[in-house]
Amino acid sequence: MKLLFIFILGWISCMLNANDLVAQSTKRPNIILIVSDDHAYQAISAYNSKWLSTPNIDRIGRQGAIMDRAYVTNSVCSPSRAVIITGKYSHQNGLVDNGTFFDSSQQTFPKILQAAGYRTAVIGKWHLWSEPTGFDYWNVLPDQGHYYNPGFIKMGKDTTYKGYVSDVITDLSLDWIEQNRKSPFCLLLFHKAPHRNWMPPLRYLDRFSDKTFELPANFSDDYKDRIALQRQQISISRELDIRYDSKVPCDSCPVTPVNSWAPAEWKREIERLTPEERRVWDEAYQTRIRKFHSIKTNDQRIRFQYQSLMQDYLRCVQSVDDNVGRVLDYLDQQGLADNTVVIYMSDQGFYLGEHGLYDKRFMYEESFRTPMLIRYPKKVRSAQRNNSYVLNLDIAPTLLDWAGLKVPSDMQGVSMKTLLSGKQDRSWRKEIYYHYYERSFGLTPHYGIKTDRYKLIHFYGPIDSWELYDLKVDPAEMRNLANDPEYQQKVKDLRQRLNYWKKYYRDPVQY
Repeated sequence: MKLLFIFILGWISCMLNANDLVAQSTKRPNIILIVSDDHAYQAISAYNSKWLSTPNIDRIGRQGAIMDRAYVTNSVCSPSRAVIITGKYSHQNGLVDNGTFFDSSQQTFPKILQAAGYRTAVIGKWHLWSEPTGFDYWNVLPDQGHYYNPGFIKMGKDTTYKGYVSDVITDLSLDWIEQNRKSPFCLLLFHKAPHRNWMPPLRYLDRFSDKTFELPANFSDDYKDRIALQRQQISISRELDIRYDSKVPCDSCPVTPVNSWAPAEWKREIERLTPEERRVWDEAYQTRIRKFHSIKTNDQRIRFQYQSLMQDYLRCVQSVDDNVGRVLDYLDQQGLADNTVVIYMSDQGFYLGEHGLYDKRFMYEESFRTPMLIRYPKKVRSAQRNNSYVLNLDIAPTLLDWAGLKVPSDMQGVSMKTLLSGKQDRSWRKEIYYHYYERSFGLTPHYGIKTDRYKLIHFYGPIDSWELYDLKVDPAEMRNLANDPEYQQKVKDLRQRLNYWKKYYRDPVQY
């Protein structure tokens, strides 16, 4: 009898342990979505190791998946963020450009998670103009925010923090996770860096100073047969400002019309530094200032500004990587890593001299494509490189799917859950539809389609121009084939596909 009693107790104990294991295995995952601003995939060593090392961002991909063909639907900051949280194209969520307020009453994936019992927060660069909704806690930068001693809007109240913005955002994020780690949580950790004007942290002011970056092969693109590129005002040779962008005091330097605000903005930015920070800053930039005053030709000036851009941009990237590492280390130390989805991505890509440009916006590869690395140990096989076409549009449905929640039928993205499980998905998209609306910085509204081999773009508004690229023979997108007689059937076929996707995504564009 005694043996039977012991057996029953043991059986009950085993069942309780088994139930506990089942409960743990079915526990909803925590979510940390890290979005940086203007981070080019070329400036992450998981994609391109010739410029710098980003070991912490790379760690996400090494322990999960590196998405080699991740793209955005509209390559500019506010619209991309709206697409990420709604899972809808810009024309559906209503935020088509950087000057539009986001309708915060609409459905977003944080709202759905919050209603399902998640603790939710957004910390860092919001840039959707309206007050964040669907969050238990929000503490966001006003507008673009500042790099040094930044102001924040904390739950509606203005607050200022001492320090460097990437570090401050991470400090606030780790504090919030610590307070909410016992509930399933969803944190949108949105960095400002490496957005223009690329002010690095003090600890990296000398990083890359001894390195000379080679100009991209198509830096001197002549824009032949591409009217929209001829109109743009985001070229390194003409539009970068010596003060604001290159950090060189120069009262006599010319100011381009598109950047008429830059000298005054630079004055406001540099005055945010404390006296001690300013002393370190001024000392670090003396070599650059002396080099600028030794310039004798326009070609030397252009190369000087390119090197300055690359140094400061990559220094900012290095600070982002540091802070990604802080988050990953915290998850490891607290035993949260296995049940936490971590996604690192940018709101779009960025030109680092390709086509002679900085900035983004165009449908050309460097700004259209975005980095995306995903880690979720329970569901995503480690060390995989995924070559499927994925979009920022897919983030919302994927996270809801992993949380065990129904994906709303009006979300236009597709869950990557099956794609990332290692199973082959033959139904996955083979083409991408893109639509950009702004006219700022001399840009032209355009929409287009990308397939494995071709890209067709239609610029409309002030101009009516088509561009076709055969990416197999011209991956740098230098030769427009839209008017080439040999490619007219291909243009016709792609225009039919383009019209199909316009209709499929309910885009009302009539051009």
